Amino acid sequence: MLHQSKVLHMWLVFVTTFLRVTFAVVVERVTDLPGLEYDFIIVGGGTAGLVVANRLTENPAHSVLVLEAGGSNENVYNSKVPFYNGRLFNTAADWNFTTTPMPGLGGRSMGYPSGHILGGTSSMNGLAYTRGSSDDYNRYARLTGDPGWSWDRVQPYFRKNEHWTEPADHHNTTGQFNPAVHGFHGVNAVSLPGFIYSFDHRVIQATSELPQEFPFNLDMNSGNQIGIGWTQSTIKAGERSSSATSYLAPKYARRRNLHILLHARVSRVLRTGSSNGLPIFKSVEFGNDRSLDAPRKRVTARKEVILSSGAIGTPHILQNSGIGDIQHLRSVGITPLVHLPSVGQNLTDHPFVANTWRVNSTDTFETAIRNATIAEEQERLWNEMRMGPYAASTFNVAGWLRVPENESASVFKEFMDPAAGPGSAHFEFIIANGATRLPVPETGNFMVIGTVVVTPLSRGTVLATSSDPFRPPNINPNLLSSPLDLAIMRSAIRAARRFTQAPVWSSYILGLEDKAVTDAELDTFIRGAAITVSHEVGTAAMSPRGADWGVVDPDLRVKKVKGLRVVDASVLPLVPAAHTQAATYVVAERASDLIKATWT
Repeated sequence: MLHQSKVLHMWLVFVTTFLRVTFAVVVERVTDLPGLEYDFIIVGGGTAGLVVANRLTENPAHSVLVLEAGGSNENVYNSKVPFYNGRLFNTAADWNFTTTPMPGLGGRSMGYPSGHILGGTSSMNGLAYTRGSSDDYNRYARLTGDPGWSWDRVQPYFRKNEHWTEPADHHNTTGQFNPAVHGFHGVNAVSLPGFIYSFDHRVIQATSELPQEFPFNLDMNSGNQIGIGWTQSTIKAGERSSSATSYLAPKYARRRNLHILLHARVSRVLRTGSSNGLPIFKSVEFGNDRSLDAPRKRVTARKEVILSSGAIGTPHILQNSGIGDIQHLRSVGITPLVHLPSVGQNLTDHPFVANTWRVNSTDTFETAIRNATIAEEQERLWNEMRMGPYAASTFNVAGWLRVPENESASVFKEFMDPAAGPGSAHFEFIIANGATRLPVPETGNFMVIGTVVVTPLSRGTVLATSSDPFRPPNINPNLLSSPLDLAIMRSAIRAARRFTQAPVWSSYILGLEDKAVTDAELDTFIRGAAITVSHEVGTAAMSPRGADWGVVDPDLRVKKVKGLRVVDASVLPLVPAAHTQAATYVVAERASDLIKATWT
């Protein structure tokens, strides 16, 4: 009997260990991995990285390891609740970057949020799913010389990504979107707002009262984005849908050829040989994110290393690996291996300014935020039913607009129109039923129109500062360094004020909080109030094959090397007139097909 018990115990230990190794796709210790060599190694388990991991492991013959510096998204409450977007900023789920002082912001520096969690920024962003205009993608095709990046050619990838879903409250969505332009069988959930305020209907009514300047747009994701309409967000049944909850859903996590190591902070990619005179990089060095002084480990890819660490992390890893501008690398003590001067250049982002009006209503965000009883009831409703205000994001309506014709001559007198085409916006309205940045004012109720320059000319940099790969880089978005960006922001703010002159607001709005009027006054206000919306792109930009600028070819392989590819928002040469989540998903979906084709 004793012998049988010992045998049973040993069998249970074996089965438990076997199941842990083969079915526990996400692990926290290197010793829990089945080995240190895989077909593909993906650096970053974020918005793009998990898409590529999912698609490559569709082939059971391909083994994939994802190295994610952050922790798990499981049971992270503030990631799950749509209304709590932004509440993971300045936490362990955030890289907690800080920018350099920026002249365009009057010498201010600022926090620069970026997801340090499985799912990356898709686990903590504002959830907006906006594709941009058809012009944006057609311009990518022209800039790269690859028609595969054109609007028509990327449509299958939008549909592979998108799983259109009913909103949490199951309201009638007729007239709020165009079903013909959406995907209903993809992976990542997208829906209309799951809780609508009377304020939101006022916004839509204003478009009928001022249709010439502020037309209603049935679906801003149709390719023709101009106008104001209902926001589409990555929400499923009242809960955030991220790359981690969708592309790493249980049915995918059961794949035996997919492995994810958390808290694995990559320091460098390492040269492993050469081919036809080009260096090969197929090994990755990484440390323990929770103990950076611990000895570093190495893993090796049989086929490719794929960098998916975002517009900050990817160029920093490349520079730490000796790939970048030779002079800069030498100046910070890094041994240069490949001269690729565009690495870390061309950082582009959208500047945002909150414009605030005091309103004659108590049905705004502030009421619940200040009143613990109301807040507890709203939270209970979400906890038990995934319903109520917490089941929606913080803005249910948005607008994409152009500088009016009567202002164009003065705004564009020194610069060409930076929009991708006539169907592309110059600025966005993010329209919210109250103040969303904590802490909210102690008294009063508000509406906010965030104005965002979505065609910025300002360019910044991400540059390594030391041979220590774990020392943060210098991040300089250089916001509002271009006079044109400032002029477009002034135009956007004035447009927002005209929007509030619609009759529907006559008894609702009590007054504007920000009193700047002249160009000089507005410039002072803008420089003091502008922040990022964390839409950074461009630091490992695509360019035509053979070009002497850019970082990757149109197939996203790093120039002048072999074995190394970049798949994230850093490859976009220009920021789209959109929140960058949807574009990043599409880059990852197309990249997955490009990689598969290489190794078929």
